[in-house]
Amino acid sequence: MNEVSKDDRNMGLFAHLAALAGFVIPMAGNIIGPLVIWLTQKDKSAFVADQGAEAINFNITVSIVAVVLWAISMTIIGLIVTIPAFAVLGIAWLVLTIIAGVKASNGERYRYPFTWRLVK
Repeated sequence: MNEVSKDDRNMGLFAHLAALAGFVIPMAGNIIGPLVIWLTQKDKSAFVADQGAEAINFNITVSIVAVVLWAISMTIIGLIVTIPAFAVLGIAWLVLTIIAGVKASNGERYRYPFTWRLVK
């Protein structure tokens, strides 16, 4: 396995943690943050390109699930189901994003579970 440079590990970390911009711009910031890192770094480092794409794909998946949950919540019964589901989704998103950042910081390629890989 090739050694990943410190700069590449840091950019991989930023690609994952940039999703935290979703706290500032809900439903878009979590995608825009990693997208900016990926677009500016993908041609410079295979590691950053891989981790940036992984972060984008995970956050697209989370956003799609959130939209589906929101649509389900428009019904009275749906609201009862979706409140806990939103809590689980939010906690899982935060925990997995942090785990991915730590792995990238250590030079390890991280794969998010349950993710549609649309960006290569």
